[in-house]
Amino acid sequence: GETLRTRLAREHQLPIADVVRIASEVASALDYAHRQGVVHRDIKPENILLHDGQALVADFGIALAVQTAGGERMTQTGLSLGTPSYMSPEQAMGEKTIDARSDVYALGAVTYEMLTGDAPFTGSTVQAIVAKVLSADAERPTMLRKTVPPHVEATVLTALAKLPADRFATAAEFKDAINRPDYAGASTQASSVVSRQTATTRTVKQRVLHATPWALAVAGLATSAWLATHQAALPPPPVSRFAVRFTPEVVTGRPAQTIAMSQDGSRIAYVGAVSTGIQLFMRTMSDVVPTPIPGTINAMSPFFSPDGEQLGFVMGTKLFKVAVAGGPALPVTDVGTTFRGGTWSATDTILFADERGLLLVPAAGGQASLLVRADSATGEVFTWPEFLPGDKAALVSINDGNADRLAAVTIPTAKLTRFDVLGGNPHYVDHGYVTLGMIEAGSGGVVSGTLMAVPFDAKRLRVLGQRIPVTDSVQVGLNSRAAKLGISRRGTLAFASGTVGMSSIVAVTRTGVVRELSAQPKFYSSPRLSPDGKRIAVVVNDVGTDIWVHDMSSRTLSRLTFDRSGQRPAWTPDGRRVVYERRGSESTDLAWIAADGSSQAESLTVAPQDQIAESFTPDGRTLLIGETLLGGRRSIAVVAVDSARKPRPLLATTTQNFSPSLSPDGRWMAYVSDETGRLEVYVRPFPGPGGRWQISKDGGNEPRWSPTGREIFFRSGPAMMAAEVQAGAQFASGAVRELFRTTASTSTFHTNYDVTRDGQTFIMVQPKASNDQNV
Repeated sequence: GETLRTRLAREHQLPIADVVRIASEVASALDYAHRQGVVHRDIKPENILLHDGQALVADFGIALAVQTAGGERMTQTGLSLGTPSYMSPEQAMGEKTIDARSDVYALGAVTYEMLTGDAPFTGSTVQAIVAKVLSADAERPTMLRKTVPPHVEATVLTALAKLPADRFATAAEFKDAINRPDYAGASTQASSVVSRQTATTRTVKQRVLHATPWALAVAGLATSAWLATHQAALPPPPVSRFAVRFTPEVVTGRPAQTIAMSQDGSRIAYVGAVSTGIQLFMRTMSDVVPTPIPGTINAMSPFFSPDGEQLGFVMGTKLFKVAVAGGPALPVTDVGTTFRGGTWSATDTILFADERGLLLVPAAGGQASLLVRADSATGEVFTWPEFLPGDKAALVSINDGNADRLAAVTIPTAKLTRFDVLGGNPHYVDHGYVTLGMIEAGSGGVVSGTLMAVPFDAKRLRVLGQRIPVTDSVQVGLNSRAAKLGISRRGTLAFASGTVGMSSIVAVTRTGVVRELSAQPKFYSSPRLSPDGKRIAVVVNDVGTDIWVHDMSSRTLSRLTFDRSGQRPAWTPDGRRVVYERRGSESTDLAWIAADGSSQAESLTVAPQDQIAESFTPDGRTLLIGETLLGGRRSIAVVAVDSARKPRPLLATTTQNFSPSLSPDGRWMAYVSDETGRLEVYVRPFPGPGGRWQISKDGGNEPRWSPTGREIFFRSGPAMMAAEVQAGAQFASGAVRELFRTTASTSTFHTNYDVTRDGQTFIMVQPKASNDQNV
């Protein structure tokens, strides 16, 4: 036969009659096992076999292991044995005593999945799932599938009760209840209250998202609204939710923070998309049209001063400040290569995080001093600090390579207090709450964020209770853990809504026909074909970034680097090595590594700013790179990889110049510049001197030379364009035409696709579509 997991993968949801029958048969098997003194501990669809229509419970491995170890001895350590999505709360917490009611909970979870298509609690990490198992309530099955009979729903909800005493005492009771049409269950009434609230929130958000997808959702969330969910005596105050279409649109695909709100809730600052890249915009709650902030081209991670009159932001490797009423952007201090958020105190001190740890600097400018150093040995990362009232301490989230957890640091003593609370990007709200963003994995390769609130004593730096759900569908960066939101001290919340899809590596023909290459969805970027066209080097973003290699024939994906900071690969012409950008604690270097993983990575060049490997000369001796100069300006340089390996400027002007691509004969360089005020594609001789030719006519980016040398491909908005060229001893440009339109991922300063050797197919990264059902 097959496992229940195999059938669920094929059918997703099972007929109600089959659900009741399978659940009853599993309950009978468990009841027999329990009467023999055996607790299974790992009931899940994989361990339920369907043979000739009969359900059999298999794999008592954990139960056997516990018994073999002496029963008591193994459980006394408090081990959590089992599968997270089906673990009971007491099992997830590693309780010493686990009885039959834990198996009843797991059976309830399996039945829930047979009815709805998903386990009651899912998440992108084990910690995220366990957090939900311990604190969240499962949504009523009838909210996901209206045909579920009331008695079946009541049975499942009773089995999923948090307290073992509130569940069925035996599996036999579960079987009896699910076959009794009159069974109501003690938890049904309480669950319906939670579900009605969930349904109301979902209805509002679905209307918002269908009307204005990827809009900026603005929610007035008074702290008392959270209190009302836990104190029945208080009447719930009104909560206003409405969507605002910002023009230009809020940039959401960036790993950094893109939205900020002043402490009084009167102003929103955000990163918007413009023709030359990105820029900061500011909008008051009384204005309809956002105002561009001069001097903030390519700015990221905005944060307000306490009075809301100034903005801090990062541009390149420098921290700046600017008055929102107008005036020049003023430098504050140098920052590391990976800025992870800043916060501004009432005493005019800025606390910020980068790869070094937490640093303090006067807002007037100067040298930053290290407050807390990140432990590089354990790989911990500090992100998104925020001053607490009084400015004597600040919140911060710390990532240990697996999950984000809340922490607080006192100033100036640098005492670090860590809390066992999952979540990142903390914000303090008056009346004693800290909001935290959580990354959640849904079905179909879609990721979304959930905003939680935890009661918090800001004076004593103590967590006072369990996390409370505030809203879901908040975009959260997978690697940066930056929830795309701003929140005032009064509880007004502005966030970018919608789910974010994982992606696939795809092949797209010149007519736009798409064929998926990768076997599993991940967060891919920067695909690069090997010279022989058989392998694809690609970045995989998963709590850090590394270079992986996809084999075209076997469709297998193997990891090449283990730095957790690898970016933007490029192949050497002989296909033996892959060059990539590697970000360290104090600098960024270009490294190369054997493409078969047979040797360790070797550093080529080291610099304090970004270095992007772009294009090799045909002999493989010279590499064109993109650099970030002081102030965030982009330039093009060359590196002789067989000699000094020191970058030498090639095209550094007062404008932005980036994304160089060499012609197959190495005589001509296509690149992007904003010299006209918007991004266009140009060609000039390599290494020069000579003139230049503008290739794109209505905006262009991400140029890539055809391997035949007769075309230059580039992106213009959603369109993939092809420009005919003659490139030999002399250069001439010809007709430009659109090949196809695509929703494949783009990149501002780096080409995010490649072209096969015959110039007929494009290797791209295609995001999975967002799914409103997960909102």
